[in-house]
Amino acid sequence: MNGQPNLPNVLHLFERQVERDPDGIAVESSRGQLTFCELSHLADELAAHLRAHGVGPEIVVGLCVPRSPAMLVGALAIFKAGGAYLPLDPTEPEARLNFMFGDAGVSVVVTEKSLTEKMSSGGRQVIAIDEMGCLTERGRHDSEQVSKPRTPIGPKTLAYVIYTSGSTGTPKGVEITHESLSNLVAWHQNAFKVIAFDRASCVARVGFDAAVWEIWPYLTAGASLHVPDEEKLKDPEAFQSWLVTQNITISFVPTPMAERLLALRWPANAVLRMMLTGGDTLHLYPPAGLPFLLVNNYGPTECAVVATSGLVSPQRTENRLPSIGRPIDNTRVYILDEAMREVPAGTPGEIYIGGPGVARGYRNRPELTAERFLPNPFDGDASSRFFKTGDSAQALPDGQIAFLGRFDEQIKIRGFRIEPNEIVAALNEHPAVSQSVVVAREIAEGDSRLITYFIPRAGRITTVSELRDFLSARVPTYMVPAMYVTLDAMPLTPNGKIDRASLPAPDASNTLGEDVFHAPRTEVEQAVAGILAPLLGVEKVDVEANFFSLGGHSLLGIQLISRVRENLGVELSLRTVFEAPSVAELSAEIERLLCAKLDSMSEEEVQRTLGLAEKAQL
Repeated sequence: MNGQPNLPNVLHLFERQVERDPDGIAVESSRGQLTFCELSHLADELAAHLRAHGVGPEIVVGLCVPRSPAMLVGALAIFKAGGAYLPLDPTEPEARLNFMFGDAGVSVVVTEKSLTEKMSSGGRQVIAIDEMGCLTERGRHDSEQVSKPRTPIGPKTLAYVIYTSGSTGTPKGVEITHESLSNLVAWHQNAFKVIAFDRASCVARVGFDAAVWEIWPYLTAGASLHVPDEEKLKDPEAFQSWLVTQNITISFVPTPMAERLLALRWPANAVLRMMLTGGDTLHLYPPAGLPFLLVNNYGPTECAVVATSGLVSPQRTENRLPSIGRPIDNTRVYILDEAMREVPAGTPGEIYIGGPGVARGYRNRPELTAERFLPNPFDGDASSRFFKTGDSAQALPDGQIAFLGRFDEQIKIRGFRIEPNEIVAALNEHPAVSQSVVVAREIAEGDSRLITYFIPRAGRITTVSELRDFLSARVPTYMVPAMYVTLDAMPLTPNGKIDRASLPAPDASNTLGEDVFHAPRTEVEQAVAGILAPLLGVEKVDVEANFFSLGGHSLLGIQLISRVRENLGVELSLRTVFEAPSVAELSAEIERLLCAKLDSMSEEEVQRTLGLAEKAQL
């Protein structure tokens, strides 16, 4: 896009803060704290080591450390040396780490002593940050000694590379420049009024791009970063307590955890003024009376973390998830059809993102870069590009954007295209449901069923029939899940998203059963239930349960009709199955048809028909 402001880079902004307040706290954790001056000096010393190993502009340095002050020292040092950092979570499998090191062309890795063996394969130079002498000699506070960047950093200089798997599962490195990072920082500081008084949390894992967003807007504004221990992030109540006792004023929280936090009671003395969330679809509106504002954010890694942002009001909009807000500063969002034409407000389309946040592309993947980073026909600048996200959305009348889901996460069952988020949004309104996710699983070849996984709200009890009735009043019948699995907690990816691949298979131990089971009472009900159970893939069928709520559909209905004809000698219509969808109702209709048929039969035909019925029971 034309006319983008030439913003100062983050290293320049950080050095300016060191000069302004060298003794201010920059970062604090259970491992200790560092002032701005101490943080800068530690980074200076490490930067000297890096330059000695050939690090400079466009050189990617691996940064593989836990969430800690060392993470900040490493990233700053790499910037001071003129290089770009590749943040990696040390808990990643060694094979995946080695792939990313090799793919990114990493020859130098900054890590901790305990990880050096894991990092050293492949002939890479490994620098253990906790073995540097200056970590125990933190007494220097003279701001005049702070070295300035020795290598100029331009807007187009590479700042960092972050790997994302995407839909293919193969990690691909996204290259982000200093121009993109500076735009993110400038917008964030302006949008959320960040000042040196702020105390911000640092909760995202190192390899998640949200960690970039957590660090630089605060360090460059003179605010302090606070790193909680890992245990605090596993339990909503423990994390809430940490936020309150640490006097955190602004915090990013991955969406699944944010949804759990919104359900808690918050003390009136909490100084938290802003909770930022993103990374997954937000299904809940905040309750009235929270002491902080909730801001929902959206953006792919390929667009420097955040592309749109918006305040979420407690006033719920009927039949709509919370929006993802509006484009951030200097960013354009286009919602296009398959022919790349803009669609009218209210019409679904694909999100394309333009502006300075757009990445260079994928590292060493020119074909994929050409496929996803396209010339922007809506910008007068011939060199302008935008990113094809693969996300579905629609523009709202007020200019906000409603996120509809990823095209590759849509579920297609029996010809119906289903957005699982629509079901989740409805189900989460039930007072007994704390959090839920909906997936499709194949019960038999060509036969997929919707399955809900949910965390019950503490102290609330519900039943399958209650949940089905609740959903039936809010979504079409084909969107009502067939099974409901209870969980103590949602499995999460390292980035804090719900890990759908790790959801357990439904079984008797975790699947919510019927509140009262109605067994067959007549011979015909026994016969129909015996026909229906294998069709539905279940051991037994409640005779009062709705065929379609159990996962039945038109194709199974046709098979049911065929087997009733074969075993009971009665011809049903598909309309009858829709009008009498339970075993009890269907059996009553079969009995009526049998009686009418028997009245017109000979004695021999009656005996043969009754024999078929008896056989069906077996």
